[in-house]
Amino acid sequence: MFKHVFLTGPPGVGKTTLVQKACEALVSSGVEVEGFYTEEVREGGRRVGFDVITLTGERGHLSRIRDVGETSHGRREYRVGQYVVDLPSFENIALPLFRNIGAAAGGTRKVFVIDEIGKMELFSQSFIRAVRQTFESSSCIILGTIPIPKGKPLGLVEEVRSRRDVKVFTVSKENRNSILQDITATLLECLKCST
Repeated sequence: MFKHVFLTGPPGVGKTTLVQKACEALVSSGVEVEGFYTEEVREGGRRVGFDVITLTGERGHLSRIRDVGETSHGRREYRVGQYVVDLPSFENIALPLFRNIGAAAGGTRKVFVIDEIGKMELFSQSFIRAVRQTFESSSCIILGTIPIPKGKPLGLVEEVRSRRDVKVFTVSKENRNSILQDITATLLECLKCST
């Protein structure tokens, strides 16, 4: 029996859009939804980084392209390709959400969104711990996204992918417009079975 739903697929295929649409569908069915998603930040048509945004609209930097002349002021730098990860900003926005998970009103189940568990987010040891604890807690169902396997496996990503209680949907250009119903139905099924 599945307890959590994760989407995977190539970058830019529409995983985050599907997560947002699934959240809208859940909320309109009366389900409590919390968590965060990541969004591209563009300036003049060029992608300059990513922001982390809570479902209540709080926003912070996840990463930005660092110009060659800029220095890191002696701080340790976490990089993914051309992006420098803003760990303090990410942790300030994302980590408090995990602390509130258990506080569902009146014992109702809720869906907790983690978009995404990827290279940038995994620089945070606190985030890794929080995700593992959330899987162990029974108070919520996780709707999340993970990258497709590429290069060196990412520990937590493979852990999620191989869990028996996780249903993984692979999003492609071909199915991204028709898969939303399956995702939402699976989440509602998870909610039903867990109450």
